[in-house]
Amino acid sequence: MMVSIPSISREEKDLADYLEDYLTQQSMCPNRMGNNLWCISPYYNIESPTLLLNAHIDTVKPTDSWTRPPFDATVEGDKIYGLGTNDDGASLVSLLQTFKVLSSKPQPYNLIFLASCEEEVSGKNGIESILPLLPRIDVAIVGEPTNMQPAIAEKGLMVLDVTTHGKSGHAARTEGVNAIYEAIKDITWFKSYHFDKSSPLLGEVKMTVTIINAGTQHNVIPDKCTFTVDVRSNENYSNEEIYDIVCSNVTSEVKARSFRLNSSRISECHPIVQKAKEYGKTVFGSPTLSDQALMHFPSLKIGPGNSSRSHTADEYITIPEIKEAIEFYINLLDGLHIM
Repeated sequence: MMVSIPSISREEKDLADYLEDYLTQQSMCPNRMGNNLWCISPYYNIESPTLLLNAHIDTVKPTDSWTRPPFDATVEGDKIYGLGTNDDGASLVSLLQTFKVLSSKPQPYNLIFLASCEEEVSGKNGIESILPLLPRIDVAIVGEPTNMQPAIAEKGLMVLDVTTHGKSGHAARTEGVNAIYEAIKDITWFKSYHFDKSSPLLGEVKMTVTIINAGTQHNVIPDKCTFTVDVRSNENYSNEEIYDIVCSNVTSEVKARSFRLNSSRISECHPIVQKAKEYGKTVFGSPTLSDQALMHFPSLKIGPGNSSRSHTADEYITIPEIKEAIEFYINLLDGLHIM
């Protein structure tokens, strides 16, 4: 049913309405702000630590290359095709069922289920707006397609808008200062620079020039060149630290769109990670961003599906993957002492 309700980022209202009705019918007493919904276990105890189960309800826009209807749940064998099935519907329904089972009896922790919006665009009306309204969170499970392997570290993101200035002139004469040529010096630095501190799980900080614009017509020396840099940070650097290093090495004007999406990591010694490893799971570092970047507490990313299917045409999830996820989540968390 959820697949048939479009929920493109910032357009999740209809799906949020549907989920709110469902949670209400299930007597789960949902809270809502904007298009975010959350439920708190009836056994909440202020003296106990709190575990958050989080997945997002929004999707990217479907591409033109879909061969099946993106907003229909097409079942073929054990596969369910449809936009958002893999990212992030399977995690959403699996964590919701886990919440229903675990909150039916007392646990050594408080339990909160949060279905958040605007994850795909890191929007300010998503999880960032809700966390201040929740009780103090001690640890979170973030449902994202990881083949049910635990990502204990995740790269952060910072987008830089860089401007290089020159001086206009006629292309036929030797005059002016070509802003493109000036920009090449800094673009070369972004390509070749290596940060000192690498990460065993996440590798090096990665900087990639992805967009470049300059010039107005063929016979005019461009006096301005702008380019965009995608920066993926590891846990050894804050985005502010990376920004300072960039500014001290390039001559262009550099502006960061945001510093808020930092890298995250949970200790391999955390009880949740240790129990996952007891079940034969293999920890890894994730290069893709999630709502973990906005969580200022330990979090573990793990969920059904494969990240390589996300944001692709004919996205799908399998029914066995959902069943396995629910079973694993419950076995992992039931009775676990998280502190």
